[in-house]
Amino acid sequence: MRTGIGKTAAVAAALVLLLAGCGDGGGDSASAGGRTKVTVAALPLTDSAALYLARDRGLFTQEGLDVRIQPVQQSIQALPALAKGQVDVIASANYVTFLQADEKGTLDLRILAEGVRVAPHMMDVLVPKDSDIRTVADLAGKKVAVNILNNIQSLTLDAILDAKGVGRPVYRQIAFPQMGPALERGQVDAVHAVEPFDSAIQGELKARVLLDGGSAPVQSLPISGYVTTRTFAAEHPKQAAAFRRAIEAASKIAAQDPGAVREELPKYTKVTAGQAASIGLPAYPAATDVAQLRRLTELMKKQGLLTKSLDPATLLVK
Repeated sequence: MRTGIGKTAAVAAALVLLLAGCGDGGGDSASAGGRTKVTVAALPLTDSAALYLARDRGLFTQEGLDVRIQPVQQSIQALPALAKGQVDVIASANYVTFLQADEKGTLDLRILAEGVRVAPHMMDVLVPKDSDIRTVADLAGKKVAVNILNNIQSLTLDAILDAKGVGRPVYRQIAFPQMGPALERGQVDAVHAVEPFDSAIQGELKARVLLDGGSAPVQSLPISGYVTTRTFAAEHPKQAAAFRRAIEAASKIAAQDPGAVREELPKYTKVTAGQAASIGLPAYPAATDVAQLRRLTELMKKQGLLTKSLDPATLLVK
């Protein structure tokens, strides 16, 4: 079942969309009764499953929304477009990047809904099958690939390693689609990969799982969400609320019926049905939990990814 790293990389690359042309959808009204058109930038990851479930099951339509989805390879690619109003929402937005942008003043962030939380084997630290790295302690000083430096992957992995009392690795920024080739060529000693790339790398390279990236103490930690700007939330409160209701309804479906997610994944990631049946899924919360978000902001502050304490309740769209 765990096959197709080349296909996964090609698909991810094909899904990258230059957002410069997205500006025509951000501020239009689709009816005289008010704005219904919402443009959403989204990653082709399991994190975005609720977005596509809401679309395909008519949940957005029921809320009177016309949601247009623009695929991107990294949520950070869409950050400038969000700040400029060229897109209205970013789905599967990694919280670390966007909370940092808010603190720096480059983005006036608001959180519409939670995306996913950490679950067992939704991401793994992988090493070559013949690697000399046998235990997590062996990672100290080794080169480990993460999608973005100083972000959710290094944050969670460092927390796990700190809890085990072992040394940290040296991180290298490598996009998910390129992680497998980088590991195969020996450019890095290990990769911290999320699904569906996790399964693809294991299948293609027979890579070993050294560490479950969803283990203690980061289990159930919120890692991504549906974010917008204060301006959008203030100017379009009904649309923001409608979008949140649709996402939360879809997340409830995803939480209660993982099979619905596995059925949805091949529609927007090009992951095969066989691969979708076996990959590790994250947890899909049906509602935003401030206490869980506070766990994240406190961990970020502890690791120096935020310079001051932040109450995430101040960022939630009511």
